[in-house]
Amino acid sequence: MKQTQSAAKPSDLPVYLFHQGNNFEAYRYFGSHLEEQDGQPGAVFRVWAPHAKAVSVVGDFNSWKPGSHPMRKVDGDSVWELFIPGMKEYDVYKYCVTTRAGDLVYKADPYAFHAETRPSNGSKVFDISGFDWHDAAWEDAQKKNDVINGPMSIYELHAGSWKMKEDGVPYNYSELADQLVPYIKDMGYTHVELLPITEYPFDGSWGYQVSGYFAPTSRYGTPDELCTLIDACHAADIGVIFDFVPVHFAVDEYGLKHFDGTALYEYPAAAVGESEWGSCNFMHSRGEIRCFLQSAADYWLRTFHADGLRMDAVSRLIYWQGDPARGVNGSTLEFLKNMNQGLQQRHPTAM
Repeated sequence: MKQTQSAAKPSDLPVYLFHQGNNFEAYRYFGSHLEEQDGQPGAVFRVWAPHAKAVSVVGDFNSWKPGSHPMRKVDGDSVWELFIPGMKEYDVYKYCVTTRAGDLVYKADPYAFHAETRPSNGSKVFDISGFDWHDAAWEDAQKKNDVINGPMSIYELHAGSWKMKEDGVPYNYSELADQLVPYIKDMGYTHVELLPITEYPFDGSWGYQVSGYFAPTSRYGTPDELCTLIDACHAADIGVIFDFVPVHFAVDEYGLKHFDGTALYEYPAAAVGESEWGSCNFMHSRGEIRCFLQSAADYWLRTFHADGLRMDAVSRLIYWQGDPARGVNGSTLEFLKNMNQGLQQRHPTAM
């Protein structure tokens, strides 16, 4: 499979805004996107890895051979890009990062829209624009309703354990639509709150240690099947709230930790970078991290028509390491304020 370098320029606005901390739709640029270049269909890949010596895209298409599809820096600094003809939806890939020490690390795409089902952990190419929504009436109604001060009764659940089939297998997103929506409607709830469904490695964490911030967990199906569940909720006049985890992330080797061989997404000092749950704390003072998290929040509201986000572990955003006695954490508190303000501006009907 022949590789093709794209013609992105260092002055591209998405990259500039990303480094400034002001690109709140970074998922439209980073990650993998199906497109056509020079008459050839394929996928373009972009990743932020400022301290990497080299980055290549690996997968079944090249027998996972490092360096066979090398990426290049598009901004002369830290953003790597490559267009690969012939890539199609559901193709599995990772980034092979060569660190400054010369080590090879295989990383899932931080902006991947879909992922393999655990214990496998590769990213999958996926087109997030293909779902045919039928909830226009619901969305129009929300523009007229007082969604902040109106009456609410929220049913919280973990999709994987709410109800099981006879063989102990959880229902997938589409099956949940058939089982869950009538129950919630009959019980008189106005909203359902889903515990984190962003991709995560360990079942026991219930999704609170995330590995994929833009990928609905494939435990229960594809992103389109999740859309089916949300569409069914809206058809029954039920709002959908997602638990969102903007404080810390899973430490699994294929994930965000030491992504390019350095502490990129997390604090470099272990005393600050490690949370009480054994996960890594995001470094919110870094503009690119703010873009990553605010873009993820925007993504769930915009792409999946979520009606609100419940921020997890907010005390860790307000106080230094979550301890009120240690005072307010300025950078993370500012991040939280800006995120809430930005989301309200872009999604005024969201909660």
